Amino acid sequence: MNSIKKSLKAAIALGLLVSLTMPAVRAQSFPAKPIRFINNFPAGGPSDFLARTVGEAITTNFKQPVITENKAGAGGNIGADFVAKSPADGYTVLIGIDTAFTVNPYIYKGMPFKPADFKPIMVMVSSGLLVGTYPGTGIKTLKDLIAQGKGKGLNFSSGGSGSPGHLASEIFMDAADIKIQHVPYKGNSPAVLAVLSGEVDAGVLATPGMLPHVKAGKITPLAVTSRQRSRSAPDVPTVMEVGLKELELEVLYVAMVPAATPEPVVQVLQKAFTDALKRPETQAQLVSMDLFYEGLTGPEAVKRLSDLSQRYGRIIKSTGMKVE
Repeated sequence: MNSIKKSLKAAIALGLLVSLTMPAVRAQSFPAKPIRFINNFPAGGPSDFLARTVGEAITTNFKQPVITENKAGAGGNIGADFVAKSPADGYTVLIGIDTAFTVNPYIYKGMPFKPADFKPIMVMVSSGLLVGTYPGTGIKTLKDLIAQGKGKGLNFSSGGSGSPGHLASEIFMDAADIKIQHVPYKGNSPAVLAVLSGEVDAGVLATPGMLPHVKAGKITPLAVTSRQRSRSAPDVPTVMEVGLKELELEVLYVAMVPAATPEPVVQVLQKAFTDALKRPETQAQLVSMDLFYEGLTGPEAVKRLSDLSQRYGRIIKSTGMKVE
C-alpha cells in the first residue's frame, strides 16, 4: 500500500512539474509555424499598413511567415470576434484600433465578444485625426466649418459606425452645437476618398490617410485632434489651439491575443513587436505616416485602454451616439 501511495505522489509531482514547465517549453518552441495577423478593418488603411510593416519585420526575426488577413465589418467586431474564438496559442493576433474595445461595447447590442476575452500584446502606436474638407466647399478654417454647421448643416464621412471618425463627429457636433449628418463607409480609406471626391463636405479621419491628399492640395486641412501638431503638416493647428479642446483625441493601434494565451508566448510576441517597431526603417515609416510610438505592454496597456473606454463611455452616453 505504501509503495502505491509513493508511486501516486510521484506521479502527481511529475504531473505538476510538467504543467509548470509546459508554458516555458511552448515559449521556447514558439513560433513553429506561420502566424496570422487579423486586421479588423479593410486593406489600405493605417492599421493595415501597420500590420504589414510589422509583419514583414517579424517574419525576418522569427524565420516564419506572418500572413496578414483583413476581416472587416461591424466596426471591427467581425475580425475581433474571429480572434477571440481562435486557439489561444499566439498564432492568431488581432491588429487593429482601440475602438473595438473602447467604443463598440457602448453602441452595439449583443456584442459577440467581451474586452476581457483579449490580452494586449502591445499598444503599438497612436495617431491623431485630421479635420479636413473638400476644397469645393470653400471652407478654409474651423470657424468657417462651424458656421456652415450652424447654418445649413454638414455631412461627415467616417470609417464606419463606432470608428474614430464617427466618435469625433459626435463630439464635434455636441461641443460646437452644429448639425452633422454622419455618413459611414467601410473603412478609413473610402471615407477619405469621399472627402476627396466631394461626396461629403468633410471628415475627422485618421491623419495618416489624409496627409497625402493634404500635401497634394486636394483636401483642405483645418486642425488635428492630437495633443501636438503633425510632424508631416506642422502648419496645421491642433484643436486645442483653435479653441475646441473637447475634440482632442487619438487613435491607439493595438495588437491583441485571446486572453488564455500563455504569458511566456505573449512575452515572446512583445519582444518581437518591440524589435520590429524600433527598427530604423520602421521608425522612418512611422514618421512618414504620422504615427507616434507608444510601446505599452502589460498593466500599462490595460490601464490606457481602460481609461479611454471610460472617457468614451461618458461621451457616448452624453451625445447619444449609436450604430446607424
